[in-house]
Amino acid sequence: MHLHCIIVLQTIIFSLFFPFWIGSPEISKLFTLLTECALRLTKDGDKIKSNAVRALGNLSRSIKYTSDSDRTVDNKGSSLKSTKPEELPSSNCRAGSQQDVSISRHPASLGDSRWLEKVVQAFISCVTTGNVKVQWNVCHALSNLFLNETLRLQDMDWASSVFSILLLLLRDSSNFKIRIQAAAALAVPASVLDYGESFSDVIQGLVHILENQGSDHIASPSNFKYRVALEKQLTSTMLHVLILASSSDHEPVKDFLVKKASFLEDWFKALCSSLGETSCQAEVENNKFIENPKKEMIHNAIGSLIQLYNCRKNHAIAQKFDKLVNSIQ
Repeated sequence: MHLHCIIVLQTIIFSLFFPFWIGSPEISKLFTLLTECALRLTKDGDKIKSNAVRALGNLSRSIKYTSDSDRTVDNKGSSLKSTKPEELPSSNCRAGSQQDVSISRHPASLGDSRWLEKVVQAFISCVTTGNVKVQWNVCHALSNLFLNETLRLQDMDWASSVFSILLLLLRDSSNFKIRIQAAAALAVPASVLDYGESFSDVIQGLVHILENQGSDHIASPSNFKYRVALEKQLTSTMLHVLILASSSDHEPVKDFLVKKASFLEDWFKALCSSLGETSCQAEVENNKFIENPKKEMIHNAIGSLIQLYNCRKNHAIAQKFDKLVNSIQ
């Protein structure tokens, strides 16, 4: 019976992205009902829990979060409606698309810190008490949470705990599918600011994982088929954070990347070599050639490091990475 309820719950949540829900006077009540139901079911058995977590992830991506600073106060001390516009453009959707419209109109009444803290605490609890499927769904749910463009992660007290959990799963989980999803979640934040104080931990954690990647012990034969996928996702996530590194003003991040320059140089040399081993992936769009996304990410990541090393006056190191850039042009 519970499983049936969860299936219905998931169906309703996915239906929220269709236009006939937009502007409904009952949508806020519906979100409240769905959230309370999903939160209760995170305390059920693992089979139910995994679906409840996934449902909360979908909800947390869709809702508009409103912090106290978004509200104004009148001369009587009463809270007034946020002065921010109700519709926010989504960078993940084309302008004018159905998905763009539906995601941008959120029931603001649910987006307060209490609701959000309950959801995040449920995710944290499920990681420690749930099975492999539950843990995978927590990583997936966190990816959705990070995709909420109205959420300022850097202002959330729980953000560092969430990033620590993802790094822990990526480093220690014996299940490669969980590690892949954890790495994918870590690549979702779009700026250094979104990582907040955890950016340094994420950079250092990823480098240490890459340094020890060859010593991984595949405990289960089922992990063999996911090893390549894990390596690809780790590479993609590492490139993503390195591209952002030059915009960080956190000195420990810069010190660490200077310290790890030799490892990063060897790592990039291997990546550049791998580009030559595969055929050039290019497609024509509007009569213009688009480069292999991996090649572009490598180029941008090396460029970010060159900028960082030059700013630190480590010009000799920067010149080595400049040669790498030239080798892939």
